[in-house]
Amino acid sequence: MAASAPAPPRTTDFPAEGRCSYYVEKKKRFCRMVVAAGRRFCGEHAGAAEEENARKRILCPLDPKHTVYEDQLTKHLKKCNSREKPKPDFFIQDINAGLNDETEIPEQLVPISSLSEEQLESLIKKLRKASEGLNSTLKDQIMYHPALHDALNDPKNGDSATKHLKQQASILGNIEKLKLLGPRRCFVEFGAGKGKLSHWVDIALKDAEKVHFILVEKVTTRFKVDGKHRKKNSVFERLQIDIQHLCLNKIPLLSKEKLPVVGIGKHLCGVATDLALRCLVETYAASCEERNEEPLAKRIKNDKTEKEINTLAKEGNEKNVPEKWTPVAGIVIALCCHHRCDWRHYVGKEYFRALGLGAVEFHYFQRMSSWATCGMRKTSLEASNLTTKRKDKHSDASEEHDDGGCRITDDSAESVPGFLTVEEKKKIGHLCKLLIDQGRVEYLQQKGFSPALQYYTDPLVSLENVLLTALPNHSLSPETTP
Repeated sequence: MAASAPAPPRTTDFPAEGRCSYYVEKKKRFCRMVVAAGRRFCGEHAGAAEEENARKRILCPLDPKHTVYEDQLTKHLKKCNSREKPKPDFFIQDINAGLNDETEIPEQLVPISSLSEEQLESLIKKLRKASEGLNSTLKDQIMYHPALHDALNDPKNGDSATKHLKQQASILGNIEKLKLLGPRRCFVEFGAGKGKLSHWVDIALKDAEKVHFILVEKVTTRFKVDGKHRKKNSVFERLQIDIQHLCLNKIPLLSKEKLPVVGIGKHLCGVATDLALRCLVETYAASCEERNEEPLAKRIKNDKTEKEINTLAKEGNEKNVPEKWTPVAGIVIALCCHHRCDWRHYVGKEYFRALGLGAVEFHYFQRMSSWATCGMRKTSLEASNLTTKRKDKHSDASEEHDDGGCRITDDSAESVPGFLTVEEKKKIGHLCKLLIDQGRVEYLQQKGFSPALQYYTDPLVSLENVLLTALPNHSLSPETTP
């Protein structure tokens, strides 16, 4: 009989100097925490040596991943890293959330896979009727900007990097086409991630004066690029906040400078698009109406020196008179992940209601929208490959959504109804996305904007290839009409 294997040797016979003497059996080494002067064990392991037998350690109520002396709990809670931080002035709870009418939404909605064939056919019939008259083939606006020439031609690029650069180049080209790429404005990037879209906007603007960037992202992001910008004429500010609670007019930079805002975003996921639209055209624009209504003479005086005013008066040149100040100069957002939309926050509720649709239909349409990008993925091999790919990209926020952002475990993507072919399922998914986006278009029109939907990149580059643009009506010219 073979002899049992000997126990693995300890990595070291003694703890490092000034470190805890407690041996962590699971890690096969001594604890590496620094100990207080005259102590052998760190705070976590003090009880093991009965050095602190008169004091009891308990789990921290804010974060049970660490412990604290019971008699020091009050002091600890005041400085614990997991404590709730003071809210900034621009945080206003649910300011962009929309009305919460829970009576519209049934308590339980069964998954699509649990619907009968008759129920699903009824939903599809409603969808096709509601979509009548909508142009399901959008205009191609695949563009380019020379600012990304060197980056696009870098031989070190992999496929993923090239795809993202192509998308950024097209978004930048569309921003320029709408005449939004210029000085004296503030670009607010929603769902900024690493901040690469703002990075390329800044590169394209070169030395344009008075350009500000506000990067909005609710989670901590690694490898940010905005910290690399130290140009004299550009200011980068990152806000870690959910768009749902963001009040732009409370941001000191905007309230002080009064610069027109350009809302931008690359793959703004599902509900985040609706929150961003409401943040821009309701919360922010509404707060700036008072300045818009100032008498022209007062606005001239605010914006011009006395000498400039006299010069304008002598010349009598009306084209030099400052235009009405526009809080939101334009919106350019690449859409994605319609299956992550939410009825409460959706800006197109009135549009849906006018079509005889409500919360229930919206719920199922937004689930079926994933068929547009996930309807083809049925084999276990494809699912396995996709899962592996996602694990590889887990830590890279900017690399998501190229495959449509749809998870293979989604019931709407997994089960293909027997009476639908894969191609039919894909078309239904596109109709769902189009209908949801049309609600956003109608919303922007009601708010005084001229919006448009267009393809901004090839589906081989990204399956989520629709760009939403909008300009305020009074700023339109024949060249900039979307």
